[in-house]
Amino acid sequence: MRTEAASFVRFAIVGVCSNGALYLAYIGLSLAGIGHKTAMTTTFVLGILVTFALNRSWSFQSTRPAGGTFARYAATYVFGYAVNLLALVLLVDLAGFQHQLVQGVMVVVVATMMFVLQRRWVFGDASASVLDNSTRPTR
Repeated sequence: MRTEAASFVRFAIVGVCSNGALYLAYIGLSLAGIGHKTAMTTTFVLGILVTFALNRSWSFQSTRPAGGTFARYAATYVFGYAVNLLALVLLVDLAGFQHQLVQGVMVVVVATMMFVLQRRWVFGDASASVLDNSTRPTR
């Protein structure tokens, strides 16, 4: 359980720091005349690349190969985005709740969901599904 808590703290630090820096980059791009959708898309993609490297090496200290792991990582972000968007449509557009409240709650919900997916599916122990060299039978 200690490892899980330590991973969560590191994950949270990466998230807070990266989101702060990416928000400043978004503001900078917007002030430079880049449209808000282009600025958001640029910082979103940059965020996935940067946080993948930090989460893989530091938050989860994963030894899984980067290629397949990155595909899973990107998939978790697409899933998180879809869940967040669906909540906004249902709770703000249809139910009439304040968007600030809904988004505030969704930041916590999606971050928790992302941690669990990344801990278990993206960066989890690869040895459960793939034999390493020490357990392969020799001929």
